[in-house]
Amino acid sequence: MEPTWSNTACKRLLLTSFTLCFILVLNPVLALDIYADPEVIIENGTTGVLRCSFKSSEVIGTATTVTWMFQSNQPDNPFAKAPYVLFYYFNGKGFDGLPAFKDRVQFVGDINKKDASIQLSKAQFSDNGTYLCDVKNPPDILATPARTELRVVLKESLPQSNTAVIIGAVCGAVLLLVLIAVSACVVMRVLHSRHDYEGCTSLESVSSHAPQPRKKVESSLESSRCSSPSGPVQGPVIYAQLVHSGSKNSFHKMEPVVYADIRKN
Repeated sequence: MEPTWSNTACKRLLLTSFTLCFILVLNPVLALDIYADPEVIIENGTTGVLRCSFKSSEVIGTATTVTWMFQSNQPDNPFAKAPYVLFYYFNGKGFDGLPAFKDRVQFVGDINKKDASIQLSKAQFSDNGTYLCDVKNPPDILATPARTELRVVLKESLPQSNTAVIIGAVCGAVLLLVLIAVSACVVMRVLHSRHDYEGCTSLESVSSHAPQPRKKVESSLESSRCSSPSGPVQGPVIYAQLVHSGSKNSFHKMEPVVYADIRKN
């Protein structure tokens, strides 16, 4: 009887194994995909969020559960040997696991949006370690928990925000564009004013050179007038008066006027 029982048990075990393999091969959609941030940095004494999301082909219902586990990376920590459940979420309610995280963990995700994130307040250096996010959504129960490495550091050790760098780069680019535009406007204005100045100079040169032929004509006319006068030119006239005195009945006699013409050489 004993060999018969063992053969029956072996057959059932083999049948069950083949069934599971058949389900896994032909129905891979039953597997869950869980995602989490590879690393999270939180300042000591502040609040941070450990994000976790998942994908499932099944409808989210009341049977969906979220389990967060913690394993310390400090050898002297009592939770360094294996992962321990620190938070459990089921049917819209959250339950604390480890006493060290009591009243410091809060569920901030939304199961209907496939978000299983939690919030950790009053972060401590003893919270450094690995956090595992595991989700079950029956019949999707096969999934590999997502891992997040938490680093609790001092404020001085926080990395610089990329937002400030991006804003600075954008402001610098905008300022550079403004400077280029202003420089272009100044150059265009200088070239335009120089063009106008050259135009005025050419006009003035034309107007200044235009009367020259007239001056030449006038000079020729003057020279011609000097060389060949059109009429007699009368120079200074010298008047002479002869006074005759004689007897009592003397009288003054005006002689004819004598004049002399002095002509210019």
